[in-house]
Amino acid sequence: MIALVEVLRRPWVQRGIRAAVAAGLAWQLAVLLPPTLADYAYYAPLGAVIAVHPTVADSAGAAWRTVAAMFLGFGLAVALYEVTRGVPNAFTIALIVAAAVVVEQWRLLREQASWVSFAAVLMLTIGTDDPAAYVLRYGGLTLLGAAVGVAVTTVLFPPMMLTVAVERIAVTRGLLAAHLVDMADAVRGGTVPDPEDWAHRGRALDAALDRMRAAETQVERARRANPRAPRWQGTAARVREQSRALDRVAVLVDDLTDLVAEFQPHRRGLDRVDDGTGWVLADALTGLAGVVRIPYHDGPERDSRDDAIDAAVAALDRLVQLLRAAEVPDDEGFFALGAVTVGVRRSLHALEAAPRH
Repeated sequence: MIALVEVLRRPWVQRGIRAAVAAGLAWQLAVLLPPTLADYAYYAPLGAVIAVHPTVADSAGAAWRTVAAMFLGFGLAVALYEVTRGVPNAFTIALIVAAAVVVEQWRLLREQASWVSFAAVLMLTIGTDDPAAYVLRYGGLTLLGAAVGVAVTTVLFPPMMLTVAVERIAVTRGLLAAHLVDMADAVRGGTVPDPEDWAHRGRALDAALDRMRAAETQVERARRANPRAPRWQGTAARVREQSRALDRVAVLVDDLTDLVAEFQPHRRGLDRVDDGTGWVLADALTGLAGVVRIPYHDGPERDSRDDAIDAAVAALDRLVQLLRAAEVPDDEGFFALGAVTVGVRRSLHALEAAPRH
Protein backbone atom coordinates (compact mmCIF):
# COMPACT_ATOMS: atom_id res chain seq x y z
CA MET A 1 0.00 0.00 0.00
CA ILE A 2 2.81 2.39 0.92
CA ALA A 3 4.60 1.54 -2.33
CA LEU A 4 1.43 2.32 -4.29
CA VAL A 5 1.09 5.69 -2.56
CA GLU A 6 4.72 6.50 -3.38
CA VAL A 7 4.16 5.61 -7.04
CA LEU A 8 1.04 7.77 -7.20
CA ARG A 9 3.06 10.72 -5.93
CA ARG A 10 5.28 10.62 -9.00
CA PRO A 11 4.55 13.57 -11.32
CA TRP A 12 4.58 11.42 -14.47
CA VAL A 13 2.06 9.00 -12.93
CA GLN A 14 -0.23 11.85 -11.90
CA ARG A 15 0.06 13.44 -15.31
CA GLY A 16 -0.79 10.13 -16.97
CA ILE A 17 -3.94 9.77 -14.87
CA ARG A 18 -5.04 13.33 -15.57
CA ALA A 19 -4.33 12.99 -19.29
CA ALA A 20 -6.37 9.79 -19.48
CA VAL A 21 -9.30 11.33 -17.62
CA ALA A 22 -9.15 14.52 -19.69
CA ALA A 23 -8.99 12.62 -22.99
CA GLY A 24 -11.98 10.49 -22.05
CA LEU A 25 -14.06 13.47 -20.96
CA ALA A 26 -13.10 15.47 -24.05
CA TRP A 27 -14.16 12.60 -26.32
CA GLN A 28 -17.46 12.18 -24.50
CA LEU A 29 -18.25 15.87 -24.81
CA ALA A 30 -17.27 15.96 -28.47
CA VAL A 31 -19.53 13.07 -29.49
CA LEU A 32 -22.50 14.93 -27.98
CA LEU A 33 -22.03 17.82 -30.42
CA PRO A 34 -23.85 18.10 -33.77
CA PRO A 35 -22.77 15.51 -36.37
CA THR A 36 -20.68 18.00 -38.33
CA LEU A 37 -18.39 18.17 -35.29
CA ALA A 38 -19.06 14.82 -33.61
CA ASP A 39 -17.73 12.98 -36.69
CA TYR A 40 -14.32 14.48 -35.87
CA ALA A 41 -14.48 13.95 -32.12
CA TYR A 42 -10.94 12.54 -32.04
CA TYR A 43 -9.53 16.08 -32.24
CA ALA A 44 -10.85 16.82 -28.76
CA PRO A 45 -8.72 14.20 -26.92
CA LEU A 46 -5.72 15.57 -28.81
CA GLY A 47 -6.33 19.00 -27.31
CA ALA A 48 -6.84 17.48 -23.88
CA VAL A 49 -3.52 15.64 -23.94
CA ILE A 50 -1.72 18.74 -25.21
CA ALA A 51 -3.07 20.80 -22.32
CA VAL A 52 -2.29 18.40 -19.47
CA HIS A 53 0.95 19.48 -17.82
CA PRO A 54 2.41 19.03 -14.32
CA THR A 55 1.20 22.45 -13.13
CA VAL A 56 -1.96 24.47 -13.65
CA ALA A 57 0.02 27.43 -14.95
CA ASP A 58 1.89 25.28 -17.48
CA SER A 59 -1.35 23.59 -18.51
CA ALA A 60 -3.15 26.85 -19.18
CA GLY A 61 -0.12 28.34 -20.94
CA ALA A 62 0.35 25.30 -23.20
CA ALA A 63 -3.37 25.24 -24.05
CA TRP A 64 -3.73 28.79 -25.27
CA ARG A 65 -0.34 28.88 -26.98
CA THR A 66 -1.02 25.66 -28.87
CA VAL A 67 -4.45 26.78 -30.04
CA ALA A 68 -3.08 30.20 -31.00
CA ALA A 69 -0.25 28.59 -32.97
CA MET A 70 -2.76 26.36 -34.77
CA PHE A 71 -4.99 29.25 -35.80
CA LEU A 72 -1.94 31.21 -36.94
CA GLY A 73 -0.90 28.27 -39.08
CA PHE A 74 -4.39 27.84 -40.51
CA GLY A 75 -4.69 31.53 -41.35
CA LEU A 76 -1.23 31.67 -42.88
CA ALA A 77 -1.86 28.62 -45.06
CA VAL A 78 -5.22 29.87 -46.36
CA ALA A 79 -3.87 33.36 -47.10
CA LEU A 80 -0.80 32.18 -49.01
CA TYR A 81 -2.73 29.44 -50.81
CA GLU A 82 -5.17 31.98 -52.19
CA VAL A 83 -2.36 34.31 -53.23
CA THR A 84 -0.36 31.59 -55.03
CA ARG A 85 -3.16 29.70 -56.80
CA GLY A 86 -1.48 30.06 -60.19
CA VAL A 87 1.92 28.67 -59.17
CA PRO A 88 3.10 25.05 -58.72
CA ASN A 89 2.11 23.33 -55.48
CA ALA A 90 5.72 22.73 -54.52
CA PHE A 91 6.38 26.48 -54.49
CA THR A 92 3.23 27.09 -52.43
CA ILE A 93 4.19 24.49 -49.84
CA ALA A 94 7.74 25.83 -49.63
CA LEU A 95 6.48 29.40 -49.20
CA ILE A 96 3.97 28.43 -46.51
CA VAL A 97 6.52 26.43 -44.52
CA ALA A 98 9.08 29.23 -44.77
CA ALA A 99 6.54 31.80 -43.61
CA ALA A 100 5.41 29.49 -40.78
CA VAL A 101 8.98 29.09 -39.54
CA VAL A 102 9.32 32.88 -39.46
CA VAL A 103 6.11 33.17 -37.41
CA GLU A 104 7.41 30.49 -35.05
CA GLN A 105 10.17 32.83 -33.94
CA TRP A 106 7.56 34.80 -32.01
CA ARG A 107 8.70 34.31 -28.43
CA LEU A 108 5.19 34.42 -27.08
CA LEU A 109 4.50 30.96 -28.53
CA ARG A 110 7.47 29.38 -26.71
CA GLU A 111 7.59 25.55 -26.92
CA GLN A 112 4.29 25.42 -28.81
CA ALA A 113 5.67 27.40 -31.79
CA SER A 114 6.13 24.27 -33.95
CA TRP A 115 2.34 23.91 -34.17
CA VAL A 116 2.32 26.82 -36.64
CA SER A 117 4.11 24.78 -39.31
CA PHE A 118 2.18 21.64 -38.48
CA ALA A 119 -1.21 23.36 -38.74
CA ALA A 120 -0.22 25.22 -41.93
CA VAL A 121 0.82 22.03 -43.75
CA LEU A 122 -2.25 20.20 -42.44
CA MET A 123 -4.55 22.91 -43.73
CA LEU A 124 -2.83 22.90 -47.12
CA THR A 125 -3.09 19.13 -47.54
CA ILE A 126 -6.56 18.51 -46.08
CA GLY A 127 -8.59 21.64 -45.45
CA THR A 128 -8.31 23.88 -48.51
CA ASP A 129 -11.63 22.67 -49.97
CA ASP A 130 -13.56 24.21 -47.07
CA PRO A 131 -11.15 26.13 -44.81
CA ALA A 132 -13.81 27.55 -42.49
CA ALA A 133 -15.30 24.13 -41.75
CA TYR A 134 -11.87 22.61 -41.21
CA VAL A 135 -10.81 25.37 -38.80
CA LEU A 136 -14.05 24.87 -36.88
CA ARG A 137 -13.60 21.11 -36.69
CA TYR A 138 -9.89 20.91 -35.97
CA GLY A 139 -9.33 24.19 -34.13
CA GLY A 140 -12.66 24.24 -32.33
CA LEU A 141 -12.49 20.66 -31.06
CA THR A 142 -8.85 21.03 -30.08
CA LEU A 143 -9.80 24.14 -28.12
CA LEU A 144 -12.61 22.20 -26.43
CA GLY A 145 -10.20 19.42 -25.49
CA ALA A 146 -7.62 21.90 -24.22
CA ALA A 147 -10.23 23.53 -22.00
CA VAL A 148 -11.09 20.11 -20.57
CA GLY A 149 -7.40 19.39 -20.00
CA VAL A 150 -6.91 22.63 -18.07
CA ALA A 151 -10.05 21.99 -16.03
CA VAL A 152 -8.97 18.44 -15.13
CA THR A 153 -5.48 19.64 -14.16
CA THR A 154 -7.04 22.31 -11.94
CA VAL A 155 -9.60 20.06 -10.27
CA LEU A 156 -7.95 16.64 -10.11
CA PHE A 157 -5.42 17.17 -7.30
CA PRO A 158 -3.10 19.56 -9.13
CA PRO A 159 0.42 18.75 -7.91
CA MET A 160 2.56 21.16 -5.97
CA MET A 161 5.68 19.36 -7.27
CA LEU A 162 6.93 19.13 -3.69
CA THR A 163 7.94 15.46 -3.70
CA VAL A 164 10.51 15.86 -6.47
CA ALA A 165 11.83 19.11 -4.97
CA VAL A 166 12.29 17.55 -1.52
CA GLU A 167 14.10 14.56 -3.04
CA ARG A 168 16.45 16.74 -5.07
CA ILE A 169 17.20 18.96 -2.09
CA ALA A 170 18.06 15.86 -0.04
CA VAL A 171 20.38 14.57 -2.77
CA THR A 172 22.10 17.95 -3.05
CA ARG A 173 22.44 18.20 0.72
CA GLY A 174 24.08 14.78 0.86
CA LEU A 175 26.51 15.53 -1.96
CA LEU A 176 27.47 18.90 -0.48
CA ALA A 177 28.11 17.37 2.94
CA ALA A 178 30.11 14.52 1.38
CA HIS A 179 32.20 17.05 -0.55
CA LEU A 180 33.04 18.89 2.68
CA VAL A 181 33.93 15.65 4.46
CA ASP A 182 36.15 14.54 1.57
CA MET A 183 37.95 17.86 1.67
CA ALA A 184 38.36 17.60 5.45
CA ASP A 185 39.80 14.08 5.14
CA ALA A 186 42.24 15.27 2.50
CA VAL A 187 43.35 18.14 4.73
CA ARG A 188 43.86 15.78 7.68
CA GLY A 189 45.97 13.58 5.45
CA GLY A 190 48.15 16.52 4.58
CA THR A 191 47.46 16.44 0.84
CA VAL A 192 44.76 18.12 -1.20
CA PRO A 193 44.08 17.54 -4.92
CA ASP A 194 44.78 20.45 -7.20
CA PRO A 195 41.91 22.81 -8.17
CA GLU A 196 41.27 20.97 -11.45
CA ASP A 197 40.81 17.65 -9.63
CA TRP A 198 38.37 19.26 -7.20
CA ALA A 199 36.48 20.85 -10.09
CA HIS A 200 36.13 17.40 -11.66
CA ARG A 201 34.95 15.93 -8.35
CA GLY A 202 32.39 18.71 -8.03
CA ARG A 203 30.58 18.05 -11.32
CA ALA A 204 28.10 15.69 -9.71
CA LEU A 205 27.34 18.37 -7.15
CA ASP A 206 26.91 20.99 -9.89
CA ALA A 207 24.45 18.73 -11.72
CA ALA A 208 22.52 18.13 -8.50
CA LEU A 209 22.38 21.87 -7.85
CA ASP A 210 20.98 22.48 -11.34
CA ARG A 211 18.28 19.85 -10.79
CA MET A 212 17.46 21.31 -7.37
CA ARG A 213 17.08 24.82 -8.82
CA ALA A 214 14.84 23.49 -11.59
CA ALA A 215 12.69 21.68 -9.02
CA GLU A 216 12.36 24.85 -6.93
CA THR A 217 11.26 26.76 -10.04
CA GLN A 218 8.66 24.08 -10.73
CA VAL A 219 7.29 24.42 -7.20
CA GLU A 220 6.94 28.17 -7.68
CA ARG A 221 5.11 27.63 -10.98
CA ALA A 222 2.91 24.95 -9.42
CA ARG A 223 1.64 27.45 -6.85
CA ARG A 224 0.13 29.71 -9.52
CA ALA A 225 -3.62 29.30 -9.96
CA ASN A 226 -3.44 26.15 -7.84
CA PRO A 227 -6.37 25.69 -5.44
CA ARG A 228 -4.17 23.53 -3.20
CA ALA A 229 -1.50 26.21 -2.82
CA PRO A 230 -2.79 27.71 0.49
CA ARG A 231 -2.79 24.30 2.13
CA TRP A 232 0.83 23.57 1.21
CA GLN A 233 2.14 27.12 1.48
CA GLY A 234 4.32 26.35 4.50
CA THR A 235 5.94 23.31 2.88
CA ALA A 236 6.54 25.20 -0.37
CA ALA A 237 8.14 28.05 1.58
CA ARG A 238 10.47 25.61 3.35
CA VAL A 239 11.44 24.08 0.01
CA ARG A 240 12.29 27.52 -1.31
CA GLU A 241 14.29 28.42 1.82
CA GLN A 242 16.24 25.15 1.81
CA SER A 243 17.00 25.34 -1.89
CA ARG A 244 18.25 28.91 -1.77
CA ALA A 245 20.25 28.35 1.41
CA LEU A 246 21.99 25.32 -0.11
CA ASP A 247 22.61 27.30 -3.27
CA ARG A 248 24.36 30.04 -1.29
CA VAL A 249 26.35 27.53 0.74
CA ALA A 250 27.40 25.68 -2.43
CA VAL A 251 28.84 28.90 -3.85
CA LEU A 252 30.75 29.53 -0.62
CA VAL A 253 31.99 25.93 -0.48
CA ASP A 254 33.22 26.22 -4.05
CA ASP A 255 35.30 29.22 -2.98
CA LEU A 256 36.55 27.34 0.10
CA THR A 257 37.60 24.42 -2.08
CA ASP A 258 39.59 26.67 -4.40
CA LEU A 259 41.29 28.42 -1.48
CA VAL A 260 42.27 25.20 0.28
CA ALA A 261 43.37 23.46 -2.92
CA GLU A 262 45.40 26.39 -4.27
CA PHE A 263 47.02 27.86 -1.14
CA GLN A 264 46.92 24.80 1.16
CA PRO A 265 47.00 26.88 4.37
CA HIS A 266 47.29 23.72 6.46
CA ARG A 267 50.85 23.27 5.11
CA ARG A 268 52.08 26.87 5.47
CA GLY A 269 53.68 26.76 8.90
CA LEU A 270 50.66 28.14 10.75
CA ASP A 271 50.57 25.35 13.34
CA ARG A 272 49.98 27.29 16.54
CA VAL A 273 46.92 25.57 18.06
CA ASP A 274 46.61 22.02 19.39
CA ASP A 275 47.17 19.54 16.58
CA GLY A 276 47.97 22.16 13.97
CA THR A 277 46.28 23.99 11.14
CA GLY A 278 45.26 20.91 9.17
CA TRP A 279 43.24 19.36 11.96
CA VAL A 280 41.63 22.64 13.00
CA LEU A 281 40.68 23.42 9.41
CA ALA A 282 39.40 19.88 8.86
CA ASP A 283 37.27 20.06 12.01
CA ALA A 284 35.68 23.29 10.76
CA LEU A 285 34.84 21.69 7.41
CA THR A 286 33.48 18.57 9.10
CA GLY A 287 31.40 20.68 11.47
CA LEU A 288 29.89 22.57 8.54
CA ALA A 289 29.11 19.25 6.82
CA GLY A 290 27.26 18.08 9.93
CA VAL A 291 25.02 21.17 9.87
CA VAL A 292 24.40 20.80 6.14
CA ARG A 293 23.08 17.27 6.71
CA ILE A 294 20.47 18.31 9.31
CA PRO A 295 18.21 21.10 7.98
CA TYR A 296 15.69 21.44 10.82
CA HIS A 297 15.24 21.03 14.55
CA ASP A 298 12.95 18.25 15.77
CA GLY A 299 11.30 20.52 18.32
CA PRO A 300 12.02 22.91 21.19
CA GLU A 301 14.13 20.33 23.07
CA ARG A 302 17.79 19.75 22.31
CA ASP A 303 18.31 17.55 19.26
CA SER A 304 20.96 16.33 16.82
CA ARG A 305 20.92 19.63 14.93
CA ASP A 306 21.86 21.45 18.13
CA ASP A 307 24.78 19.04 18.58
CA ALA A 308 25.91 19.61 14.99
CA ILE A 309 25.69 23.40 15.37
CA ASP A 310 27.62 23.37 18.64
CA ALA A 311 30.35 21.22 17.07
CA ALA A 312 30.58 23.50 14.03
CA VAL A 313 30.70 26.68 16.11
CA ALA A 314 33.36 25.21 18.42
CA ALA A 315 35.48 24.21 15.42
CA LEU A 316 35.06 27.67 13.92
CA ASP A 317 36.11 29.29 17.20
CA ARG A 318 39.28 27.19 17.20
CA LEU A 319 39.97 28.31 13.65
CA VAL A 320 39.57 31.94 14.67
CA GLN A 321 41.87 31.34 17.65
CA LEU A 322 44.47 29.84 15.32
CA LEU A 323 44.34 32.91 13.09
CA ARG A 324 44.79 35.21 16.05
CA ALA A 325 47.77 33.22 17.27
CA ALA A 326 49.42 32.97 13.83
CA GLU A 327 52.77 34.76 13.49
CA VAL A 328 53.00 34.80 9.70
CA PRO A 329 50.27 37.27 8.66
CA ASP A 330 52.09 38.08 5.40
CA ASP A 331 51.85 34.50 4.15
CA GLU A 332 49.34 33.65 1.39
CA GLY A 333 48.21 30.70 3.47
CA PHE A 334 47.27 33.06 6.29
CA PHE A 335 45.00 35.09 4.03
CA ALA A 336 43.52 31.93 2.52
CA LEU A 337 42.80 30.58 6.00
CA GLY A 338 41.13 33.86 6.91
CA ALA A 339 38.96 33.67 3.81
CA VAL A 340 38.05 30.06 4.64
CA THR A 341 37.07 31.12 8.15
CA VAL A 342 34.79 33.84 6.80
CA GLY A 343 33.32 31.38 4.28
CA VAL A 344 32.50 28.83 6.99
CA ARG A 345 30.89 31.53 9.15
CA ARG A 346 28.81 32.81 6.23
CA SER A 347 27.76 29.27 5.38
CA LEU A 348 26.53 28.68 8.93
CA HIS A 349 24.69 31.98 8.79
CA ALA A 350 23.03 30.99 5.48
CA LEU A 351 21.91 27.73 7.12
CA GLU A 352 20.58 29.69 10.13
CA ALA A 353 22.85 27.60 12.33
CA ALA A 354 22.93 29.42 15.65
CA PRO A 355 23.06 27.78 19.12
CA ARG A 356 19.66 27.69 20.82
CA HIS A 357 20.75 26.56 24.28
